Amino acid sequence: MLRFDDLQLFVRAADLGSLSAAARGMDMSAAVASAALKRIERQLGARLLARSTRSLRLTAEGEGFLEYARAALSNIDEGRRLLASGQDQVSGVLQLSAPSDFGRNVLLPWLDDFQREHPKLTVRLLLGDRIADLFRQPVDIALRYGEPEDSSLIALPIAAHNRRVLCAAPSYLARHGEPRQLEQLAQHNCLLYMLGSRVHDHWSFHDGKREVGLTVSGDRFSDDADVVRLWALSGAGIAYKSWLDVAADVLAGRLKILMPELTCERASLNLLCAHRAQLSKPVNLLREMLASRCAQLSRQFPGLSGAGH
Repeated sequence: MLRFDDLQLFVRAADLGSLSAAARGMDMSAAVASAALKRIERQLGARLLARSTRSLRLTAEGEGFLEYARAALSNIDEGRRLLASGQDQVSGVLQLSAPSDFGRNVLLPWLDDFQREHPKLTVRLLLGDRIADLFRQPVDIALRYGEPEDSSLIALPIAAHNRRVLCAAPSYLARHGEPRQLEQLAQHNCLLYMLGSRVHDHWSFHDGKREVGLTVSGDRFSDDADVVRLWALSGAGIAYKSWLDVAADVLAGRLKILMPELTCERASLNLLCAHRAQLSKPVNLLREMLASRCAQLSRQFPGLSGAGH
């Protein structure tokens, strides 16, 4: 394969009519320049320059090859300029996966704002609660709650101190009463989320003195976290949800937080990728925007602003 610097040397020598002058311009010795010229001639199987102690001229083969060498160098320079300009622009395709509830109800309007700010960017969004296979699925990054089970993935925090909250619709509480103690959850219909075959029916809390874990039950299960939120909004029962997922509903009065004095389970939101090379400028800008927006939501629930228990 022809080397870029060998092509440069040939073109400069042809332009200057001197191999030694071309060598000085490229900050190399005459011996290195001579070896480079011999190498390119050997690879092409043709003599490009006729040399003597006092002169240098193009051979017929060299004249024919020169325009192709110039075109190749020009194309490479153009490619470099294109890459350099692309690094200053946010463009291309951003492929990401996100949890169903957070993706539909929180992330979507944020992505709209992001694309309005960067109109040359195309977004490809996959929603689902299963961990995306970042080595096989057509995504660059994934947003997921909790630490990744795959230790080979790179996890960058978006909302490290986010937690779950107990919540229910006012209509449910009007019919069934509001629990004031954790033990009273046994008397309520708890809306359960399942991932694969595992039902998340063990809820953990810290009451200021100790860790408390209890197994809850209910008449509704779903593997879609957004369905659990919709059930809660309809007054079907009590949900144990990420604050980020229900913040808008709580702030609008559609859901009420129960036993707010409790410290609930951490539900940190992370950006996952398989390789650091995937942390392109669009990804880093998106990460900054998401971290800022999540911090704004967290500040609206004082209990989530610090690390806590």
